[in-house]
Amino acid sequence: MEDRWFRAVTVTDPSTGAKSTRREKSSLHGGARRRWLARYVDSAGKEHTKSFDRKVDGQKWLDTITTEMTIGTWIDPARSSVDFAAVAEQWFTTKSTRKPKTVAGYRSLLDTVVLPKWGETALRDIDFEDVQTWVTSLSTTGSYRFADRGLSASRVVQAYQVLDQVMRYAIKAKRIAVNPCDDLELPRRAGADKRFLTHREVRELALACGRFRVLVLVLAYTGIRFGEAIALRVQDVNLDRRQITVRRSATKVTGRGVVEGSTKNHGVRSVPLPAFLAEDLREQLGGRAPEVPVFPGREGGYLSIGELRWVFDKAAASIGKTGFVPHELRHTAASLAISAGANVKVVQRMLGHKSATMTLDLYGHLFSDDLESVADGLNQAANAAKNVPAEPLRNQSSKQGRRNLRIVR
Repeated sequence: MEDRWFRAVTVTDPSTGAKSTRREKSSLHGGARRRWLARYVDSAGKEHTKSFDRKVDGQKWLDTITTEMTIGTWIDPARSSVDFAAVAEQWFTTKSTRKPKTVAGYRSLLDTVVLPKWGETALRDIDFEDVQTWVTSLSTTGSYRFADRGLSASRVVQAYQVLDQVMRYAIKAKRIAVNPCDDLELPRRAGADKRFLTHREVRELALACGRFRVLVLVLAYTGIRFGEAIALRVQDVNLDRRQITVRRSATKVTGRGVVEGSTKNHGVRSVPLPAFLAEDLREQLGGRAPEVPVFPGREGGYLSIGELRWVFDKAAASIGKTGFVPHELRHTAASLAISAGANVKVVQRMLGHKSATMTLDLYGHLFSDDLESVADGLNQAANAAKNVPAEPLRNQSSKQGRRNLRIVR
């Protein structure tokens, strides 16, 4: 801590030659500059300074810095003063190994929702209160691109997650010490009611879809995703073993067209085929080369969801299922498999879920018959226990106990 208003002067006694130190006013005394200058040196050898009017304030600042350095939470002020946009772009470059659709989603959220608000703000100036206010406002006023029109709860959560990931990256990069996105109140995403078709409804829908009949049956009885279905090659279908091997998925990415990559969970799985469906596929695939798509588009190549929906939506309406979408055939597959006696692990592997917990979260209510059988079993066991002569045994034991009692004085 340095006092800039006074300086120490060394004085030599002319008679004895003895030296002493006295305090004199400096040229800065009483000036506009603050009196006290606090300074410290960081672990990299760089000096940091800050001016104060009072010594006690400067000492308190130094004590705080010392504590942060001791516990490892100290951040170089120069690194936290950088604009959010610069760090966000650094974070975005680390996501290049993600799936193209995921990367495109990050880019869209940054450009349309996150950067317009936080891009020119220094990292150290982004605090919890401001972030919470922003998240809440997105549901009502929307973003700059959708002014006066609130975003959906799902879109708000996605925007928050991007901001949160950038801040977590900044913490790891030693730019900030605390994440202002922690413990925020987020809007609730209303879960849409899942609709399931019966076997008969699946047949009616498939017939109404004409040339997409076999595709509809595959989606409804195997549960594979649409992107996985259009990426299937003839060589992925083993008709003798009645299995489909799901190796890849194809997805439309803005600006890049349809991009093929790994499945959602980056795994390969085998899905069983009912015998009748294997015969339908045998008829459809007869004579095709191994590398040809199983479900090509009208002009060859990948089938687009738009081409399917042009036929599918009308077919669904014709059987009284207006608004039913292709992805709901995946829910139907889960429902039909569970009703056929499949346990949760089988359904998990069939659908390609990451864990059985996820399967139970989505379709646990469909296993209600198992709960009823457990209740029936417990009821039978309880009724059987009524025949055990517990009361006589308890009375006999109590009588024997009384014969052994004696009074001790």
